Amino acid sequence: MSNSRIPFRFDHVGSFLRSPAIKSARSLFKAGKLSSDDLTKVENEEITKLVAKQKAAGLKVITDGEFRRAYWHLDFFWGFNGIEQIELSHGYFFHGEETAPGSIKLVGKITGENHPWVKYFKFVNQFADENTVVKQTFPAPAQLLAELFRKDNIEQTKSVYPDINVLIEDIGAAYRTVIKELYEAGCRNIQVDDCTWGMFVDSKYWEARQNGGVSFEQEAEKYLRVNNLAYQDRPSDLVLATHVCRGNYHSTYACTGAYDSVAQYLFAKENVDAFYLEFDDERSGGFEPLKYIPLGKKVVLGLITTKSPVLEDKSTVIARIHEAAKYVPLESLFLSPQCGFASCEIGNKLTEEQQWAKLALVKEISEEVWKD
Repeated sequence: MSNSRIPFRFDHVGSFLRSPAIKSARSLFKAGKLSSDDLTKVENEEITKLVAKQKAAGLKVITDGEFRRAYWHLDFFWGFNGIEQIELSHGYFFHGEETAPGSIKLVGKITGENHPWVKYFKFVNQFADENTVVKQTFPAPAQLLAELFRKDNIEQTKSVYPDINVLIEDIGAAYRTVIKELYEAGCRNIQVDDCTWGMFVDSKYWEARQNGGVSFEQEAEKYLRVNNLAYQDRPSDLVLATHVCRGNYHSTYACTGAYDSVAQYLFAKENVDAFYLEFDDERSGGFEPLKYIPLGKKVVLGLITTKSPVLEDKSTVIARIHEAAKYVPLESLFLSPQCGFASCEIGNKLTEEQQWAKLALVKEISEEVWKD
């Protein structure tokens, strides 16, 4: 491909609605009625079908649809050395719905050697060709730090890491190890998903979480630090983008707030090449904070929602793209849905047909706006 780097004008965030075969196999596996090998066989078959559908839709970047995951973030954390899978007595409380109760338990020092997702990447990468590249998605380091300091997990986290600075250094090192192993496996496009900034901008969340404990500035610098530690010293031909949203579970959301308060940290200082940003409704605020995006960095406007099957008005979306171009040059803008279609295996409230119609709309609009 003449352009083998993300983002693409017509892009997507990574997850797709799980197929019936995937849902059935994972359910049987959890019930002890299907072996690990048989589950992998079903996953491989369904991912192969999904890749073909992505190519047929005209996508230049393909993923495994996150078909091997229950959660967009936890499955990745479970792959680190020093972390175990657990379930709590409750999930996160989204707007009108409680999520599944999965979480993590710190049982030793965190390291990243032999992460299983390197093998998962290799499977998808066999389908790369002259028209398509593979994008590997996984949660941001800041998201791991946030999960470790979830109220239920704080005591255990501090017992293993009394010094948070050592923890931050180890998280950064573990991520660098995974990124290095992915690169050696042929990966050149990575997207890190990060809801922590979406939590920061929600005033109600912030007040409940911090209770006057530390300042906004201190926390923002801490989360920026752990992310940049993980992203440093990467090869020059490895593209690393971040995706920011405010929660995406069964068509519900967790947080509300504009980017204004975090723009000087996230946009101005995070060491990434591109930003995939949620802008599908009023909860995300306006485009003015994009003025902090450094010249040369790219912005993918998430103007098409995955939370609803209703197709957006094309002229309205085009007008919003040009509005964003007041702050970031049009040639540095791209288009995608605001998030994935199934951040967790439950998926959002739309059909597979409606999912592909959303992506067809993204393609149609991008071709009309950029013509390149």
